[in-house]
Amino acid sequence: MSDGAMTGFGNHFATEAVAGALPVGRNSPQKPAFGLYAEQLSGTAFTAPRSENRRSWLYRLRPSAAHPPFRPYTGAGLFGAEAAQGAVNPNRMRWSPLDFEGEGADWLDGLATMLASNPPDSQSGATVHIYRATKDMVDRAFVSADGELIIVPELGRLVLLTELGRIELSPGEIALIPRGVRFRVTLPDGKARGYVAENHGAAFRLPDLGPIGANGLANPRDFETPVAWFEDVEGSFRLVQKFLGSLWETDLGHSPMDVVAWHGNLAPCKYDLSRFNTVNTVSFDHPDPSIFTVLTSPSDVPGTANADFVIFPPRWMVAEDTFRPPWFHRNVMSEAMGLITGAYDAKAEGFAPGALSLHNQMAGHGPDVASWKTASEAELVPHKIENTMAFMVESRWVFRPTQFALDHAQADYDTAWEGFPKASLPTP
Repeated sequence: MSDGAMTGFGNHFATEAVAGALPVGRNSPQKPAFGLYAEQLSGTAFTAPRSENRRSWLYRLRPSAAHPPFRPYTGAGLFGAEAAQGAVNPNRMRWSPLDFEGEGADWLDGLATMLASNPPDSQSGATVHIYRATKDMVDRAFVSADGELIIVPELGRLVLLTELGRIELSPGEIALIPRGVRFRVTLPDGKARGYVAENHGAAFRLPDLGPIGANGLANPRDFETPVAWFEDVEGSFRLVQKFLGSLWETDLGHSPMDVVAWHGNLAPCKYDLSRFNTVNTVSFDHPDPSIFTVLTSPSDVPGTANADFVIFPPRWMVAEDTFRPPWFHRNVMSEAMGLITGAYDAKAEGFAPGALSLHNQMAGHGPDVASWKTASEAELVPHKIENTMAFMVESRWVFRPTQFALDHAQADYDTAWEGFPKASLPTP
């Protein structure tokens, strides 16, 4: 079983782990090879336009429908938590990296939901989670019926064993797992922490480039989709499903990663963030952060995203007569930001790798006093920002913190904007 990969974003792929397992010229033959079962996994409605339609045909050892009823899952107490009750305040919020606590947990039980916008059944909005794991998922798998997942490692590598293939993921890379794809997670380094962005709206796609032209930002060829890979494992095995924000489990009696062959354009993939082709100014002024968009989920308002996944990678700064860090601003979009490595150029302290911040719509924010002072007084020579990678989940919807998030927020975040001197106007 090969660990190779196929390249291209949203491509139609065809792959088989056993020669002859994949039908030729048809999707559902009367008798699939080797007694396999043909099953279609649909990520869009059957009648979605061809350019938007996403589906794959899977050829597996057993039908995925073969399981007893789901029952409530009692683990992962912080995962899937609803937003805190009561009025949502407009305050800016920030969280320090979450500690590894207790006896440890696997990737699923170590998930903590931090921010949620719309409920999943609205088919819009996004949710932001943080995972902390010290154990492999051995005899169970997870699937989200609520949305597709972007998994963002910050500490430690992950191996994602999915129905459609095997993905090895390191900090600095992201994985995109479509809604409905089952997977389990193992930890090559024994310990891992990172972020998960769950998109409940239209599927992520590459943004249009407009005046940029045909090239730049995230290039399709740099997305890697795994080849077919399967487990033929019998015995105790559970499937945990996220459905309308709640967790449910059922017993399978075997590993659900038993897809021997598949073809289609709905599949997990990974992307190395260092391959992002950054666009920046070569004259003056800091461009809008939209130039750093890796993936976008559009909404029904043209040009206004349901969710964007944006990064702030290493890049040259050469703008003349310009305040080079992100400027002070208030935004109709809500911004949840995390840090994978290094430092973020608009925050001198209090925002370490693994941290999270929230600036909801129209909340004033920007650089802290120390960053403002340094940038305002800097000699404007060409300068490369290196050894850093921050990201942002930006949405037209308000993010609502969970109670766990409220209980763990930094108490003094607003002090980041204390001490700015008043401007001095000339005497009349």
